[in-house]
Amino acid sequence: MKKITKAVFPVAGLGSRFLPATKVSPKEMMPVVDKPLIQYAVEEAVAAGITDMVFITGRHKRAIEDHFDMAYEVEMELAARGKHALLRELQSVIPPQVNCIYIRQHEPLGLGHAVLCAQPVVQEEAFAVILADDLIDAEPPVTKQMVDIFALHQCSLLGVQEVPRSQTGHYGIVSTTPLAPGLEQVHGLVEKPRPEDAPSTLAVVGRYILTPGIFHHLAQQQAGSGGEIQLTDGISALLHEERLLAYRFSGTRYDCGSKLGYLKAQVAFGLKHAELHEEFSAYLATRH
Repeated sequence: MKKITKAVFPVAGLGSRFLPATKVSPKEMMPVVDKPLIQYAVEEAVAAGITDMVFITGRHKRAIEDHFDMAYEVEMELAARGKHALLRELQSVIPPQVNCIYIRQHEPLGLGHAVLCAQPVVQEEAFAVILADDLIDAEPPVTKQMVDIFALHQCSLLGVQEVPRSQTGHYGIVSTTPLAPGLEQVHGLVEKPRPEDAPSTLAVVGRYILTPGIFHHLAQQQAGSGGEIQLTDGISALLHEERLLAYRFSGTRYDCGSKLGYLKAQVAFGLKHAELHEEFSAYLATRH
């Protein structure tokens, strides 16, 4: 039985919707309360039993590598000041059994191309793709939910949720038939259709488990929507050869690629933060 041990994190994007904040700092390093978005994504992968984290990076993304590296000066200072709890928290950012691998995407050729860049590391294994922009609050974490389903069905899997029909132009939209509670057989996948053309309102939202067959199809793809190699187009081609399932995950998603979604995440995670929830909740109550 195939197991998922690798997760791919496409982190080479420009983050233009958050300029000027992302002029020199990666959007994936934007914090939600006290942790950057990319750390939430990696923690989700770790909770799913994944040990190899493959980051597809670009220019100006060095901060991501530094975040998951040792910070000798900071650790020595915390130790000298007796701040041992904070030191342990800092040292636990990456568990000892986890490997971080960095691959440079030299041109911004799209999500499909970013995933293709991971082929030399992933090779002939099934793997997860996690988009840090999509912060999902779930228990168990969504990638763990999907890894468990993959263990049963051994095929590619898309994380999906219903979206308003007016928003289908922002997502890849699937056409499906029900298979089991929360699980559907995918028959088609369309990238960013107009509301009147969308086959459904079931959108792919930043969580994938893909078989290595995807690499062949991504390598054959021509630039599509926006002049980029679309992951959706590669998955559509794979669908003609392999079974593909859509999973209606259990959890609350925050689109942190948008300003409004990011602010909603700050409020939600602030309210559940162990140190802040009481004072923050009281503060919000005064704002009504």
